[in-house]
Amino acid sequence: MPQRRKNTYYLLSLGCAKNTVDSHGMAQLLDGAGLRGVGDPHAAEVLIVNTCGFIESARRESLEALKELAASRRPGQMLIAAGCLSQRYGAALAKDVPGLDGIIGTRRWMDIVDLVRRLRARPHPEPLYHLPDEAATVGADEKGVLRAAPQGASAYLKIADGCRRPCAFCAIPAIKGTAVSRPMETILDEARRLRDSGVQEIILIAQDLTDYGHDLGLKDGLAQLLESLAQAVPDLPWVRLMYAYPGAVTPRLIDVMAGSQQILPYLDIPLQHGHRDTLLRMRRPANVEWVYRTLETMRARIPRLAIRTTFIVGYPGETEAEFQTLLDFVNDLQFDRVGVFTYSFEAGTPSADLPGHLPEAVKEERRARLMELQQSISLAKNQALVGQTLDVLIEGRAQAETEDGSTLDDVISIGRSFRDAPEIDGYVLVEGSAPIGQIVPVRITGAMVYDLAGIAAAAAIVPVPTSRF
Repeated sequence: MPQRRKNTYYLLSLGCAKNTVDSHGMAQLLDGAGLRGVGDPHAAEVLIVNTCGFIESARRESLEALKELAASRRPGQMLIAAGCLSQRYGAALAKDVPGLDGIIGTRRWMDIVDLVRRLRARPHPEPLYHLPDEAATVGADEKGVLRAAPQGASAYLKIADGCRRPCAFCAIPAIKGTAVSRPMETILDEARRLRDSGVQEIILIAQDLTDYGHDLGLKDGLAQLLESLAQAVPDLPWVRLMYAYPGAVTPRLIDVMAGSQQILPYLDIPLQHGHRDTLLRMRRPANVEWVYRTLETMRARIPRLAIRTTFIVGYPGETEAEFQTLLDFVNDLQFDRVGVFTYSFEAGTPSADLPGHLPEAVKEERRARLMELQQSISLAKNQALVGQTLDVLIEGRAQAETEDGSTLDDVISIGRSFRDAPEIDGYVLVEGSAPIGQIVPVRITGAMVYDLAGIAAAAAIVPVPTSRF
């Protein structure tokens, strides 16, 4: 077993990209304090799990990770729970994870170094909690760390934190607090730093991008930010938008997207359902006609636009007729990418008190039906791209395999087009060795349900020694 080394930390980040950014911020602070990150928890002095507490499956994964580390830790190691689960349950988390040393929430992640020092100096082994009261300001005092998470040639850049929307099924406002926008000049400076480091794609993230600047007194704040971003980093190839709120996609935002080569023709807009009554119970925007009109306008102005959305099936009170309306809605609008989730009971949210909670079997059956419909739509859209040339950001390489799993000599490069956000969408499989971290033109030659296959322009292929694999 590896020997534990002082001044080292192991940081496990769970959940969404926004959590990944917070983890990257904690790592910067720990590095600046003289600690060094390691990939083996047995070799670390400090064990940190940045948890997710959004839905039951995420909470279960976070608790299992904490319990596993608590059970295997050795003398001298300290275990800290950070993130959403910590913020949501506070000191009660220590009852579920015996041996937990410290708890720090989403609103004070920037105090991780202080918590580690206090744990080292404590006279008794009782857990220490670093959780603010409800008045704590979300996003304040970031201590100068880069609020981004580089992932190869891409980077998530957080522009705001928290949420002020009233969705009945969501605990995020209770966990994160209300929406707080980061200063525009700080965001622009970070974009410059990412550009200078070689990043090809910046992915703007927040609980609700389209609410950016509301607390700063800005009107159309996201559109203003994008205009300023184009001036600050005109040579950055790709800017991707994630998490837009229905009803908040304004004409000015559409104009900015349509007029920019940098802003990818891609928008993630979680709609959650297609039936008015279900949306009203969800406390979501229920003007379904707005969706039809807005997507028609956007597709006319941005011809190659790729729309990603998510839906919740099996929401309390969802009838078969309401679900059928959702199927019709998806069939009508032909989304490029769709994520489908079964309703997750969340204690303390308004949806928990609704009548008509459905059996898990019904939820899963509806999810399967919706996914089957979307798979046919996705395949048709991918097949329509065969013969076209797409710019693809190359992220890695692999050796080709036969159907029985045996390895071939051929090399395949793996990348993403403008239609594909990291981790949640598809890939483009490119014949040959294209340069990693670069955007290359690829002629599409094949289509699968989620992924594409293609051939890179001859000039983009680079020789790669076999020994590198």
